[in-house]
Order: sequence, then structure tokens, then C-alpha cells
Amino acid sequence: MPHEPIDPSRLPPWKRKRKRGKSRPLSALQIEAARTRAAQAGRRYPNLVDNMWAARNVPRGDGSPPPEDSEQE
Repeated sequence: MPHEPIDPSRLPPWKRKRKRGKSRPLSALQIEAARTRAAQAGRRYPNLVDNMWAARNVPRGDGSPPPEDSEQE
């Protein structure tokens, strides 16, 4: 039985490999947005998915440009 390769986009985030390069911590604005999202979902603390959402969808608020993969017009 041959082994089929798994598409990484179908894996949950905690099973995917990290992107290469230096990571950046969330800004205070992003942390607050992740906490708010977790509270709305009934969780006491934000989880990985909340943090990933905040990193992608909430501007840093410190004057740095948004991530390159965001589609803002």
C-alpha cells in the first residue's frame, strides 16, 4: 500500500511546520483582540487559533506595516 503525502493546508495549525524566519510577538492591541475573541467564545485565555487570527487580522498599531499576505486595498 503506497503512502500518500499529506497536504499541509489540511493539517491543524499545531501539526504544521513553522514558517522560516524570525517570529514577532503580538502587539498589545493584538493581545487584547485575542483575549476578547477568547472571552466571546467562552474561554478564559486565548488559544493558538485566537493568536493566529489576531496576528493576521488586527493591525499592530505600532506604525509597522501589515503582513505581506494580507489583502488590503
